[in-house]
Amino acid sequence: MVRVKRGNVARKRRQKVLKLARGFRGAHSSLFRTAKQQVLKSLRYSYVGRKHKKRNYRRLWISRINACVRPYGMKYSQFIYLLKKSNIGLNRKILSQLMILDSIAFQKLISIIY
Repeated sequence: MVRVKRGNVARKRRQKVLKLARGFRGAHSSLFRTAKQQVLKSLRYSYVGRKHKKRNYRRLWISRINACVRPYGMKYSQFIYLLKKSNIGLNRKILSQLMILDSIAFQKLISIIY
């Protein structure tokens, strides 16, 4: 039987993992066994983090909207209710950007729904 030399294949596999582990602290970036474990863990964290990012942005938009409608004597939930009732289909991201970038348009929007 012919002997198979897999040094090149094994090295490529290890280098792929070590490349993903670049920037980790201590042995997690240089030793293959610990780097492999840490890379798997970091990939799990990044998957979950992408879901958390969506939640966090939505919370940010809601708190911004709430802060901007309070001077008009409304709460966030009342504002969203009035938007739905008047058939204005703007999402929270667009409302948040509208308040930051164009406050005059936002005031007109408040006057429309009131």
